[in-house]
Amino acid sequence: MAFFRSYIAPFLIVLVFLIALVAVSARIVLPSDMMAPAPIEDMEGAVPMSSPAALSATTALPPQISELLHGQPSPV
Repeated sequence: MAFFRSYIAPFLIVLVFLIALVAVSARIVLPSDMMAPAPIEDMEGAVPMSSPAALSATTALPPQISELLHGQPSPV
C-alpha cells in the first residue's frame, strides 16, 4: 500500500493533470475560426419558435415552465 501512495497515486495525478493541460492547450494550434465560441444566431433549417410545430411542443409543459418561456398572460 505504501508503494501505491508513494509512486502510483502521484504518477496518476500528474498524468491526469498533463492530459488536461494538453487538452486545454490544444486551442493554440486550432484555426482562429474554431477557437471562437459557437455562434448564437439562427441556424438554417431550424424551426422558429413562432411556428405551430414549436408552439405545440411547448404547450404540453407545466404552467410554470410555460410562463417562463412565453411570459405571463396579459390581463384583458
